[in-house]
Amino acid sequence: MAEQPLPATEIVTPRLFDETFLRKLDRLAILSRRALAGQIQGERRSPKRGQSVEFADYRPYAPGDDFRRIDWNAYGRLERFFIKLFVEEEDLLVHLLVDASRSMDWGEPNKLEYGVRAAGALGYISLAGLDRVTVTALGGRGHLTPRRGRAQALPLFTFLQNLTGAGEARLAASLKSYAAGAHQPGPLMLISDLMDDGWAEGLRALAARGFDVTVLHVLAPAEVDPALGGDLKLIDAETGAAVEITADYDLLQRYRQSVVTWQRELRDFCGVRGIHYVPVMTSLPFEELLFSLLRQRGVLS
Repeated sequence: MAEQPLPATEIVTPRLFDETFLRKLDRLAILSRRALAGQIQGERRSPKRGQSVEFADYRPYAPGDDFRRIDWNAYGRLERFFIKLFVEEEDLLVHLLVDASRSMDWGEPNKLEYGVRAAGALGYISLAGLDRVTVTALGGRGHLTPRRGRAQALPLFTFLQNLTGAGEARLAASLKSYAAGAHQPGPLMLISDLMDDGWAEGLRALAARGFDVTVLHVLAPAEVDPALGGDLKLIDAETGAAVEITADYDLLQRYRQSVVTWQRELRDFCGVRGIHYVPVMTSLPFEELLFSLLRQRGVLS
């Protein structure tokens, strides 16, 4: 028997979303751009062939096949036995990877808080669609095993709300390890500021493993257009390394251009590998992210 959804009032976590917002999320769905086979019956079309109402193909009869699936009309024309195959509707495993490094726990609005809300919304949308959801905090800081159904929204939200920024992301090692250990590649959402030189190596590993990857590149407004001036000492939030600068007009202009160049590099890198690249500043209203930007980019429908 299919799992029955719980009323939204039974799973509301006030610190993350209210009941009204959850009901809005119920109208959205995760889009998958690739034909990826699920494991149990759900609501998505699978490349496997099973028994459902939509015809897919024929194959020759083999001993042990169900006689009820023989196409007798085909036998009358060809005098050979053929079995009808139907499209099987199955679930997918949606992978949420959240960068919970120290650099994410910064900015106004805070990048980690924004990323946690994004993961919570995407996870809830997947659960509401009867897909399974798993969450991993990069850097070895926690993992939520696959869950299915709206009743699992509370454990999802609780896991996410307990994340704190600490240490380094180590994107190359973390993403390569995740790709190597995955048993069922599916839609994968990486939520990160990508402030780690290993992003290219890590994304390359995910794409090669067959994940349908979306990158939410989360930056705070002050990282894109800093309001600085004078002699300053900048400290790397993850490594503690310090550098002294004089923040004059020319330096800030070069900095802003370097951010644009970096985002263009990311977009081009992802584009040739079939990865969705979605740059987003935390100043973007959250509803606009979900109901406008991610729908425009083909991540949600």
